[in-house]
Amino acid sequence: MSGVPASAAGGSSPAGAQGDVQRGEIQRGEVQRGAGKAPRGGKIAAAAVNEASLWNIANILTMVRLLLVPGFVALMLADGGYDPAWRSLAWAAFAIAMITDLFDGHLARTYNLVTDFGKIADPIADKAIMGAALICLSALGDLPWWVTVVILGRELGITLLRFIVIRYGVIPASRGGKLKTLTQGVAVGMYILALTGWLATLRFWVMGAALVLTVATGLDYVRQAIVLRRQGIAEREAALEETEA
Repeated sequence: MSGVPASAAGGSSPAGAQGDVQRGEIQRGEVQRGAGKAPRGGKIAAAAVNEASLWNIANILTMVRLLLVPGFVALMLADGGYDPAWRSLAWAAFAIAMITDLFDGHLARTYNLVTDFGKIADPIADKAIMGAALICLSALGDLPWWVTVVILGRELGITLLRFIVIRYGVIPASRGGKLKTLTQGVAVGMYILALTGWLATLRFWVMGAALVLTVATGLDYVRQAIVLRRQGIAEREAALEETEA
């Protein structure tokens, strides 16, 4: 018979076994409590991610552009709409809006910040600031109404056309469309400022170039929409024939 305790010899005593069981139960209880807290933490983390995805820099720039629209109109029409100082402030608001338009879409695509809000709000903000500027200029007699009708009619028509053919695919933005937007912004900005002399003559030609690009790119979008619709119909008919076969 040895003098070594049973626990040290590799065996177990009733008291030691009971202690092991109790320690095991305590450990399992801690694991279960930790597991119970995990889903709650996961929900909080998910909520934080969703909030961050909405309040990102691209969406904030879009919201700033939307808020600038009423401010621009107020500055444009202040003191009868012909004071050079107020017109300069209106031009600054318009310039900020156009600059944010160049950056928010690029940031959203580059850093994967595209959201449903941005998809809806961004084109609305673009058309709101441009439409407000054109309508104010025509109302003040600085720009013929037919110019405003052509530009806004094209923008609204192409937007409607995109929705009509969206079931067949998406019409991508072309380089001509981007050049059109830039030229329109420069031309309208020059009309907002109280320019005289050769600068007033230059803005007339810049606006003419903007109108040409507006009509040309609009016709190109119509062509793309027709081609996209035909391809979509052909693909559907081919799929139906394969299904019936």
